[in-house]
Amino acid sequence: MSLSQQTSDAAVHLVDDEAPVRAALEFLFATHGLAVHGYDGGTPFLQRLASGPPLRGCVLLDVRMEPLSGLQVHDALVAQGADVPVIFLSGHGDIGMAVAALKKGAFDFVEKPFGDAALVERVREAMALDAARQASLHTGNVRESALAGLTQRERDVLHRVAAGKLNKVIADELAVSMRTVEVYRARVYAKLQVRSAAELATLLARL
Repeated sequence: MSLSQQTSDAAVHLVDDEAPVRAALEFLFATHGLAVHGYDGGTPFLQRLASGPPLRGCVLLDVRMEPLSGLQVHDALVAQGADVPVIFLSGHGDIGMAVAALKKGAFDFVEKPFGDAALVERVREAMALDAARQASLHTGNVRESALAGLTQRERDVLHRVAAGKLNKVIADELAVSMRTVEVYRARVYAKLQVRSAAELATLLARL
């Protein structure tokens, strides 16, 4: 799936076992132009997670649900490696519960009653974070593929440039002209989408 498809599939995944609350929130998000998928409990949500494509956007989890609590659903998300941001909703003001959720990687913990505008803004922030993560992953994947596709001579130049060697030194080591080194250097920069030797060295270290 392309990055543009993943972005278009982003939605608020609302998990709440109270139908009136779920309906009100679905309406709220829809009026703000946000796609929303509602689930009446943790079980159908986790079934969707197991059977469908990776979730994109954010997850809005009610804490007090039966038979699976929001915290149990979050534990299942963590165990399955889902990296979508999670916002908890609670009407009980349980600080210990909030701390536990945040320590496990939750994006935020919102206490009921909450302001509609504030909740929508927080959801937008969570979705923006997810979009940024996906864009970063996409760029990393593109660069990994480009790195794997470099020719041997391009690799020879790449490692010497990343090590900070001057074109003249590289040319002497490879027994080619400086112009040839410049051409290969430009190719490497273009293929790996970098603009400097320092950026190239950082990329290699990360990959």
